[in-house]
Amino acid sequence: MRRDRDNEEKGEMLLCIDIGNTNIVLGVYNGEQLMAHWRLATVHERMPDEYAMLLLQLLSHSGYDPGELQGVAMASVVPPLTGTFVKLSEAYLGLTPLVVDAGVRTGVRIRYDNPREVGADRVVDAAAAYRLYGGPACIVDFGTATTFDAINTEGDYLGGAIAPGIGISAEALFARTAKLPRIDLARPPRAIGSNTVHSMQSGILFGYVGLVEGMVARFRAELGDNMRVIATGGLAEIIARETSVIEVVDPWLTLKGLRMIYELNR
Repeated sequence: MRRDRDNEEKGEMLLCIDIGNTNIVLGVYNGEQLMAHWRLATVHERMPDEYAMLLLQLLSHSGYDPGELQGVAMASVVPPLTGTFVKLSEAYLGLTPLVVDAGVRTGVRIRYDNPREVGADRVVDAAAAYRLYGGPACIVDFGTATTFDAINTEGDYLGGAIAPGIGISAEALFARTAKLPRIDLARPPRAIGSNTVHSMQSGILFGYVGLVEGMVARFRAELGDNMRVIATGGLAEIIARETSVIEVVDPWLTLKGLRMIYELNR
């Protein structure tokens, strides 16, 4: 559906790109307002021209001219695709993207043993979470991996924990067991499943709820009782419905952080 552009206030048009191992999330900002967003499958073999055609079609479908874009901000945990999207941006948008890496101002002090080991998306999430929700905070990102990131009262990134993502774990279960079927991730009627599908749904969904609750409790013991818990990622809403420890679900946290970091580096 094309958007009605007549009533939009003109701000700086910024394209934000979050390149993950499973999905690529893109969003167009007009000033501080997220106007459109899309999710693509991460395909390493696609060439810049192929991704460009997808992007141009998405922009056109939402009623945007690529010439309106004035900047591009990008975070990537897939090094081969970082160059792909830099080439795409330069060739098709005429813009050199801001790529979040060690040389970019983020407003976040990283207290990791080796700061270069921290994924760009985790730094971007930390920047957005602290600015929007304060600290101390725990960010739970339900992506290819399920990550837990800790921010202290001053907004410093302390580190965190990395667990296999829900999709990875479910796929391993299907692949390694001869008689278990591939299922949809949905809430079963009860924790004690009375058939194979419900038993698997219980183990996967409620098992990850238990993981989240346990990790949040351990982080709170180290960060303090006033720690905020913010969830993001594609499955955040599903998990949040099953537990009270998640206070905020912010599906576009990384895009928001990219916009903030772009502003810091202008």
